Amino acid sequence: MKIFDADTTRAALPFDALIPALQHAFAEGAQVPPRHVHTPPGGTVLIMPAWQGDYLGIKTINIFPGNTTRGLPGLFATYVLYDATTGEPLAQIDGNEITARRTAGASALAASMLARPDAKRLLVVGRGRVGSLLPDAYRAVLPIEHVTVWFRGCGIDLEAAVREADIVCCATLATEPVVKGEWLAPGSHLDLIGSFTPQMREADDDCFRGASLYVDTPEALVKSGELLGPMSRGVFAAHDVTGTLEALCRGEVFGRTDATRRTVFKSVGTALEDLAAAVLVFRGPRP
Repeated sequence: MKIFDADTTRAALPFDALIPALQHAFAEGAQVPPRHVHTPPGGTVLIMPAWQGDYLGIKTINIFPGNTTRGLPGLFATYVLYDATTGEPLAQIDGNEITARRTAGASALAASMLARPDAKRLLVVGRGRVGSLLPDAYRAVLPIEHVTVWFRGCGIDLEAAVREADIVCCATLATEPVVKGEWLAPGSHLDLIGSFTPQMREADDDCFRGASLYVDTPEALVKSGELLGPMSRGVFAAHDVTGTLEALCRGEVFGRTDATRRTVFKSVGTALEDLAAAVLVFRGPRP
């Protein structure tokens, strides 16, 4: 079994190769059972399986918040790739790198179809692991010339930065809205990454009013406070979602068709993305 540490995993996942691999995976489809959630003392364990064609993969994420008092990261992730026919283990891959890079790559993939093709000004809200990768991911698909990174205490006026941006990417752990819809420019694209529980939220209700809404998978509609809150208040209904990332990649729904209409993409992540990234690490880019 091959072992890929963080450095070799990162090197195997350049965005110009990863984003097309994600697009191919969404177009082809995969078997993705619901993630398993377990709560041992002091932490949470997520187990995310998926299989497609010749490969089967399982990502395990251990989240232990108390690690901060021990001087350790609060999250550890590992990925094991198997032969889908025999069950033979093929590779153990750094799960943190897979998760961060596939998350940024999926956002850029969606933006390649939802943002204006002439979008040049990118605002990243948040400076964590995923946020730091977003500029490179977006540059792989769009002519980004100017990047602003906002975080609390940075001294940048967030409202002014949002008003000037063609694309706003939020990658925070916020539980209250950070971005307001009244700030978003006509024709802008809003990418929402951070809210992956019902208690989390990065955008207010006005961000969704008058915008075309897309999600990575239908799971977002039952998992993210970003969507659950506005739906409970009648801002939009599940049937108002224009489409999923899978439908976009298959050409089953249109992406952007109007230069002045705002678009919103909400992602919560899927094991399909992890599998596509793991196969790319193991096998290398397609010829």
